[in-house]
Order: sequence, then structure tokens, then C-alpha cells
Amino acid sequence: MEDRTYNIDRVIKNAITVMEDSKYQIFEIGETAREELLLLNQELEEVLKETADTIEKVDRLELEYRRARIRLTEVSKDFIRYKEADIKSAYEKATQLQLDLMVYREKEAYLKARRDDLQKRVKNVELSIERAETIGSQINVVLEYLSGDLNQVTRILESAKNRQLLGLKIILAQEEERKRIAREIHDGPAQSLANIVLRTEIAERMLGKQEFKLVQDELIDLKGQVRSGLEEIRKIMFNLRPMALDDLGLVPTLRKYMQDFEEKTQIRTVFETIGRETRLPSAMEAAIYRLVQEACTNALKHANPTFIGLEVKYQTDMVKILIQDNGSGFNVDVVEARSKDSTHFGLIGMRERVELLEGRMHIESAINQGTKISIHIPTNAEQRKE
Repeated sequence: MEDRTYNIDRVIKNAITVMEDSKYQIFEIGETAREELLLLNQELEEVLKETADTIEKVDRLELEYRRARIRLTEVSKDFIRYKEADIKSAYEKATQLQLDLMVYREKEAYLKARRDDLQKRVKNVELSIERAETIGSQINVVLEYLSGDLNQVTRILESAKNRQLLGLKIILAQEEERKRIAREIHDGPAQSLANIVLRTEIAERMLGKQEFKLVQDELIDLKGQVRSGLEEIRKIMFNLRPMALDDLGLVPTLRKYMQDFEEKTQIRTVFETIGRETRLPSAMEAAIYRLVQEACTNALKHANPTFIGLEVKYQTDMVKILIQDNGSGFNVDVVEARSKDSTHFGLIGMRERVELLEGRMHIESAINQGTKISIHIPTNAEQRKE
């Protein structure tokens, strides 16, 4: 036993050393990427400003060129009022404006291409930072386990399939959720707000030129973008914690979720309730909502269904949830075996969440036969504990 403990201790120490080195390397990669991102954003900001100035210059030159051509036409037709010197001056001015316009149009095209390239590079670097943060957080979680008491680590290693791994999965799931929320905010409201700032500056410049009609059109478009950004923020808030769950209860919130899911994915949904609806404990309602959300998301990602049905049945001391789809289906034993070895919540996470509610979950599925998930949750669990 001592030799076995010594060997495990030696393996763990070596693993910790390797992972510590890897963690610092990943940190350095992340820091380098952040420095590059800072420089890219600075360059992008300069290019955006120069692009806006160049577009404004092109617009001004086009207006001056049109006026110069009109002037050239006028002096060319009226030989009585205008002399040859006037015609020559008008021609030279029009020619010079045409050349300037060509130069600035080429500059505008170059700046736009440069802007697009920088924006693409910024996204790639942000993705690299995100990956580095994800790997770093996963390494930190594993190091916390490996750096703990040796006896505890030994127990975890010897019972890798037991519920002690649930804590690790939950932490990793939380990290993934934080990354998802940050990405949604960055790609949605943050981008909208940045665009609003830019459009506001354009409107301010137009006011300086007294182009009130254009300012009015710009403000109308701006108002639409604000509404769109506000809608995105509300969606993110709803996904974090649907307020309707506290105010209206489980059934109205699930009905709204299924309607929104159908509108977003174009997958036909049907939601039915059986029995008399009763309010459940807040944590239980939240857990049931997340289970339905997870089941629908899994079907969307993996099964390619055209229909998803949800049935909630209230009984005296039990609530039954049935989620079924007509998707591609799967081999339940194979998928659950893979889920146990993965770092994602998946079906095993759903099952463990149901078990925390002292319920049970049964999955029926086969290749090309769709999937049916039955969840039974006792509503008197607290009474039974007492």
C-alpha cells in the first residue's frame, strides 16, 4: 500500500510540475496575445478615423468636381462673357479635382481593405485569448484537485466514475458559461454600442454642416440600433435568469421559451400541460427550466429535428416532464459512456442534476428514431427528508 501511495504521489508531483510549467506558458501566450490585441485595436482605431476622414474628403471632392464640371460647361459655352484664360482655368481646376478624386478613392478602397483585415485579425486574436483563458482555467481546476490532500486525490483516482467528479464538471461548466456570456456581450451589445458611438459622431459632423435631413435619417437608424441592442441585452438577461420564472411561474416561462425557440430555429414546437399547475420551490423551477433548455439545445446541436414536443404533467406529489423530438436519434449507452469521459455536462450532467432533485430520468432513443426524455421529480422531497 505504501509503495502504491508513493507511486501515486510521484506521478501526481510530476503531473503538477508539468501543468504548472504549461500554465505559465499559456499565461505568457495570453499576455502576448493581449499586447497584440491592444496594438491592433489602436491601429484599427486610427484606420477607422482615417477611413472616416477619407470618406468625408471623397464626398467633398465629388461635390467640388461636379461643381467644377458645371462651371467648365458654362464657360465653354459662353465665349462672349468668358475669355480663353477663364476656360483654361476652369479646365485645369476640373482636371485637378478629378485627379485628386481618383487618388482619394484609391486611398478609401485601401483603407477599407485594411480596416476589414484588422477587424479579422482582432477577432482571431480574441479567439486565441479566449482559448488560452479556457485552457488556463481548466488547468487551475485540475491543479486544485491534484494539490489537495493525497488521500483525497487517491480516492478520486480510484473512483473516477463516482459523484466526486461532479464538482469538477460544475466548475468547468461555470467557466464555459462565463465565456459564453462574455462572448455574447462582446458580439452583441458591445458591438452595437461601439457602432452607436460612431454613428453619433457622424450625426454631430452633419449638424455642423447643417445637413438636417441626413441627421434626421441617421437618428432614426440610430434609434433602431439602440432598440436592437436593448433587445439583445434583455435576451442575455433572460438566459441568465428568466424573470418570468419568479413572477409568473414555470409553465408561462416554458411556454415563452418554446415559442422563442421555434422563432429562432424554425423548428416546430408543441407545449402541453396536464393537471393543475402549482408553484414549486424557486430552485426546483429553475432546475426544471434548465433541464428543458439543455434538452432542446442538445436536440438542436446534435439531432437536426423538425419537431420538438414538451409535456409537463402535474400530479399530487410529482411533476413529470416529457421532451421528445423527431431527430436523428442516437445509441444511448454509447453516448452516455462518452459523456462520462468528457468535460462537458451533456446527458450525464442532466442526469446528475435530476438526481440532486431526488428524481429520475429515462432516455429512449435509437438511430433515425428520434429521442424521448422522461423526467420524474418528486415535489414533496423536502417532506420526505424530514
